[in-house]
This record gives sequence, structure tokens and C-alpha cells, in this order.
Amino acid sequence: MDLFESTRMAVKTLTANKLRSTLTMLGIIIGNASVIAMIGIGQGAQKLASEQFESLGPNVLFVSPGSRQMRNRTFDLPRTLVWDDAKAIAAQVPSVKEVAAQRQSQLPIVYRNLNTSSLVVGTTPEFLSVRSFDMERGRFISQQDVERNTQVAALGADLATRFFGNRDPIGQEIRISGTTFRVVGVLQAKGAFLGNNQDDAVYVPLTTLANRLTGRNSPYGLDLTFISITAKDEASIPAAEFQVTNLLRLRHKITTEDDFTVQTQKDVLQIVGTVTGGLTIMLAAIAAISLVVGGIGIMNIMLVSVTERTQEIGLRKAIGASQQDILIQFIIEAVILSAAGGLLGTAIGVGGVVLVGAFTPLQAGVSPVAIAVATGVSGGIGLFFGVVPARQAAKLDPIVALRSA
Repeated sequence: MDLFESTRMAVKTLTANKLRSTLTMLGIIIGNASVIAMIGIGQGAQKLASEQFESLGPNVLFVSPGSRQMRNRTFDLPRTLVWDDAKAIAAQVPSVKEVAAQRQSQLPIVYRNLNTSSLVVGTTPEFLSVRSFDMERGRFISQQDVERNTQVAALGADLATRFFGNRDPIGQEIRISGTTFRVVGVLQAKGAFLGNNQDDAVYVPLTTLANRLTGRNSPYGLDLTFISITAKDEASIPAAEFQVTNLLRLRHKITTEDDFTVQTQKDVLQIVGTVTGGLTIMLAAIAAISLVVGGIGIMNIMLVSVTERTQEIGLRKAIGASQQDILIQFIIEAVILSAAGGLLGTAIGVGGVVLVGAFTPLQAGVSPVAIAVATGVSGGIGLFFGVVPARQAAKLDPIVALRSA
């Protein structure tokens, strides 16, 4: 019997039991859809993280309090990273272009009868260029504001819309922790960064935040949440990282473990990429279990089919069908079930990825490699789990089969 005839008979047999065939394929369908969806969503998360870090600005480095080891051990980080450190970096590190000091806190904000709790960022004028923010209207914090502790604020786009709608917020007054601030500007929408909505924030002078809102908590000076640094160019980033590290070690008189961390944009992106990549692999592996379960279901149904079709097998062998013909017949049926389930699962998975991309910020994409692998694996699973029942059918003695029918 040729392959075409075997395939035609397999299709006819499977379509004669549509409900059973569909239920048998269900595990493969769910497995394929889950694998493709998880890989697509994981890749979308990696793309989103990459774009967010690129939006921070070119050639950016970050200095934060506490070493990497210290951050793993405790949440009580040292308050040794201060504004004077940022000033020293700007003045003494030749490979650095600009430095922005930043301190932030979650505080209550009130405008008339509207109130919310949002991120309040105390910073310096350099923040705008270092972090690649743009103004939509008005102005940002000036050096004079920092020097005079002026009670002025620039609003993120979302917060401005929430409080003022379509009205112009410039010149209006808001209250932060009971202290009145005059709105002088609104920043253009920037989007979220590591789960924090940068557009739902208020930006005030660093000195005003420390002196009028949060107080000073460090004996070393005005302590910072982190320092953002722009290197002169991409080639200067390694030199800037080395020089900043040495300068801060000298300033902090460190002889053992650093009490700060210097990270480049690429360092942070690599860490996030490793985490999201690991999660993607884990989720895909969990989803792939459905493929194995689906393969077991195929083997189970094929074994049942061998029992039900004992007379057919005996009759075919009696009129000349060889063991190989019977073996190929049942293997083709198993492969058709798994391949059809794989194609349906692929279509559902691709549809799910498209919906995620349409209704969430994730730029989820469909990987051709993931589709090829998932479909190939599902077909392989059908072949693998179809061998046992096929061999059992092929070994049936035609006389015993006909007698038992």
C-alpha cells in the first residue's frame, strides 16, 4: 500500500469519529497555543524593557546607594550617596557630560477637591537633558529654583490631565504634603519605566523636597535616591564608569565593599533581559507539559482504536497487508492528529499574541522559530506516542484477530 492511500484511509477513519478526534487533539491544541503565546508575550516584555531603557537617554549611567551584594541582603541601604557626590562627579570626571541628582518619595498631592498619592521627584535642571525628557508646555526647574528652595513644580502628563483636564495648569497651585507649589510646566508623555509611570509624577527642586517636604536623613549631606550621569559619548562609558567608581571610593574612604553601585544602561538592560528571558523559558516549559499530556492522550486513544478495530486489522492482514502497512497506517493517524492539533493551537496562540499586542503596552510578536518548533514538536510527539499502539496493531495475528472479532 502506498503512502498516499494510507494517508487517505487515515483521514477517512479520523473524520468518521469527529468528536473523539477533536477531544484527542485538545491537549496538543492547548499546548501549542500556550507555548507560542508565552514565548510571544515574553519577547514582547523584553522589547518593552529594551525600549524603556533606551528612552532613558543615550550613554546614561546610574549611581545608586548600596552595593549589589548589600541590595540582596537588606532593604535598609546606606545614606552615604549625597548631592556633594553628584557635584564632585560633574566637576572632576572628564568623561562625564552632565549629572542629575535625584531624590524621590511617594507623597499625597491635592488640587482643590482632587487628591492622589504620586511620586514626587526632587531633582536639578540637568535632569531634563540627562533623562531625555521634553517639555509640553511651560518650563522645567531652573538653577535659581534649586538655589532659592522655590516652591514650584513640573507635572507629568498623566497627572496634569487628571487634575486639570483640558485646562492650562500653568500658574495653578497644588498642595504636596500640605505645602503649596505653583505649577510652572508640564512634561511630554514618557511612559512607564520598570512598573513606575513617569507621567504620574511631580518634579520639584531637589532642595525644596529635602527642606520642606521630606527632611534630611543623612549626616553626610543631602542624600539621594540615585544619580543619573551622561557620558560624553558611547566610547566614554567604560571610562566614566571606572572614574566615577574611583572618585566615590576616595570620597567615601572605602577600603572594602563599596557602599554604592554604578551601572550602565546596558548593564541594567542585560539584567532585565536575563530575568525576562528566564521567565519566558520557564513559562514555555510549563506550557510544554500540555504537549506531553496531549501526546499521552493520543497514545491512549490509539490503543483504544486498536482494540476497536481488531477485526479490520485481521481482515487487512488476511488479504495481504504486511506488518509495515499496518504500522504506517496507525502512525499516520497519530501524526495527523498531532499535526492538526498543532496547526489549530498555533492559530489560537498567534491570535492570543495579536490580542495582547493590541490591548496592552507589550509589543508581543509572533516568532516564526517558535511556530516552527512548536508545530514540529507536536508532530514529533504524535509520532513518538503513536509508535506503541501502531506496533501493537502490526503484531496482531490475523487468525486470532478474526476469531476474536
